[in-house]
Amino acid sequence: MTASTPRGRPRWILFLGLATAVVAVDQLSKAWLVSILAPGERQSVIGDLLRIVHGQNSGALFGLFRDQAVLFGLVSIGVVGLIIWYHGSSGRQPLLSVALGLLLGGAIGNMIDRFRLGHVVDWVDMGVGDLRFYTYNVADSAITGAILLLIVLAFLPQGRPAGSPTGDASPTVPDGA
Repeated sequence: MTASTPRGRPRWILFLGLATAVVAVDQLSKAWLVSILAPGERQSVIGDLLRIVHGQNSGALFGLFRDQAVLFGLVSIGVVGLIIWYHGSSGRQPLLSVALGLLLGGAIGNMIDRFRLGHVVDWVDMGVGDLRFYTYNVADSAITGAILLLIVLAFLPQGRPAGSPTGDASPTVPDGA
């Protein structure tokens, strides 16, 4: 087996189970929020530092490209397909399955909102005074966690034998031997 050959099988149960859990928690938390707050209404949780607010994002990340929910919903279908394909071809490491499961769950959670509501429900509002972080939801948190985990995984050695920077397990023969 060479260093470029993936070992093992994709961890489908971990990948799909985590994605399903993210979608469930995301959709349940949004349903809860919609049941207690009207659009634009907010409630303090920890003073001004943490509030819940009923936000409606009809665009993309950070509210960019407003009123394009259907377009981003269609793009999400392609993204979901790519995540599943990539996991099937590369999902041998448990941490990669976790990262891709979080990414899939987040993408599906926001995609459901875009097609069902025409916008994504955002509700977590953090900051101090007028200095606020963007309003987000469980799906956004899962996507952010997935991206951070993928960055960490990019820097971890993968399947390389100790002392072998190239991953080539064949012994080296000194010159002149």
